[in-house]
Amino acid sequence: MNSTTLKPSRRLLGLTALVAGLAILLGTLPLLDIELPGLLTPLSWGLLCGLLLIALVDALLLRRLPTPTASRELHGNLPLGRWSEVRLSLQHSGSSALQIGVFDHVPANMECDDFPRTVTLLPGQSSTFNYRLRPLQRGHFHFAACELQLPGPLGLWQDRRLLELPGQTRVYPDFTRLHGAGLMGVEDWLNRLGVRQQPRRGLGMEFHQLREFRDGDILRQIDWKATARKRTPIVREYQDERDQQIIFLLDCGRRMRSQDGELSHFDHALNASLLLAYVALRQGDAVGLSTFASEQPRFLAPTKGPAQLTALLNTVYDLHSSQRPADYAAAVSQLLARQKRRALVVVLSNLRDDEDEELLAALKRLGRQHRVLLASLREEVLDQLREQPVENFDQALAYCGTVGYLNARSSLHERLLAHGVPLLDVRPGELGPELVSRYLAWKKAGVL
Repeated sequence: MNSTTLKPSRRLLGLTALVAGLAILLGTLPLLDIELPGLLTPLSWGLLCGLLLIALVDALLLRRLPTPTASRELHGNLPLGRWSEVRLSLQHSGSSALQIGVFDHVPANMECDDFPRTVTLLPGQSSTFNYRLRPLQRGHFHFAACELQLPGPLGLWQDRRLLELPGQTRVYPDFTRLHGAGLMGVEDWLNRLGVRQQPRRGLGMEFHQLREFRDGDILRQIDWKATARKRTPIVREYQDERDQQIIFLLDCGRRMRSQDGELSHFDHALNASLLLAYVALRQGDAVGLSTFASEQPRFLAPTKGPAQLTALLNTVYDLHSSQRPADYAAAVSQLLARQKRRALVVVLSNLRDDEDEELLAALKRLGRQHRVLLASLREEVLDQLREQPVENFDQALAYCGTVGYLNARSSLHERLLAHGVPLLDVRPGELGPELVSRYLAWKKAGVL
C-alpha cells in the first residue's frame, strides 16, 4: 500500500505567476487612464482557463501513472559508526521512460548520503543504485518506507508517493571485525592494539602431570610421596588454568553518560569488555555479563567457546545507559545470588569523589567469594583542564575545582587500594588494552 501527495511543480508555479502578473497588469492600466485593446482581457482569461485545463489534464494523467515497485537489500548487522552499503532496486511497468526522485526513509540516528537521488527508469526495466549508511547509535532499527517523486507527463505536477518498504537491521558495536581476527595469530593481533604481556612470575594452579626432576625445577615442586615410592626426585608439573570464569559487572547508570570523543564512557566500557571477552575466550576461559542501573537489567551466564562472543554481542547491542544512579550493594547481591562458582569479576564504572563506604563495603563483600578488578574511567577533559595554563579568574576557578575533584577521587582510589581492591584508573580510550594487560598478567602469574 502506498500514499500519494500531489503538489505543483516549479513550471506550473512559474506559469501561474506569469498569467497572474498579466491579469494584474491588465487590471491596473485602466486605472491609470490607459486604454487597452478590447481583445486583451478575453485573451488573458483564455490563457488562465487554458492553463487550468492543461494542469487538470496533467494531474489526471499523473494519477493514472503506475507506481514503480521498489526493493531494498540491507545487511542484517551493521557496525556502529562505519559506512555500509544499501542497495535500492526500482522497476517501472509503464509505457514511457520516467525520471523520478528517490529518497529512502532511514531511521533516526543514522546518516546517509546521495539523497535525494534522481533515477531514470526505462519501460519494463529495473534500475539499481547503492547509497551509504552510517549508524550513529547501537540498537535495533526499522526501515518503514521509500519515497518517490513522479513528474507529470507535461511537467506541471509532481506526485509524492510513499511506498511501504519494511526492513530491519541490528547495529552492533564496531567489534564485529574481531571475527576476522582469527586469521592472524592472537598474540600479533594483541600487539597491534598495544597490549603488554608481562613475564610469568609463578606457577599455574591446575595440576598437569608428575615427572622426574630436571634442572631449573624448584624444591617446592617436589612430590615427596612420589619421590619416596620411586626413590628418585619426582616433581608436580602445573599449567595455567583453562577453565576460569570472567564476569563483567557493567554500570549502565548516569555516571557512564559522560562523553569522550564520539563515544560515551558506556560505549568505551562496552568495547573494552568485548575486547577482553574475545581474548579470554581464546584463552579457553568462560565469559559472562551482568548489568546494573539499567532500564532492563541483563545477565548472561559464563560460557566457553567462540559462540559466546556472538551471544555477548546479541545481549548488549541494544543496551544503553540510563539516568539511574548506581546501586553497588544491589548489583553485588544480585551477582552473588546468580554466580556461585569463583570467578574474576570486572566492575566497570566511573567513580565519583562522593563514593566511599557503600562502594567499599560492596566490593569487600564481593571479594570474599570472587576475584575483583575495579576499572574506573577518568574524564579526559579533566586532565586537559588541569594541564592548561591559567590566564584569568574564570580559568583559575575551573582549575581549582578540577584539582579539588581529582584529589578527592585519588583519595577514594587510595582507600580502595589500601583495602586490597585492585583498581585501574584509566582514560576511556586506554581501557581495553589495560584490561587485557592485567588479565594476561594475572593469568600468567596463576593468581586468577
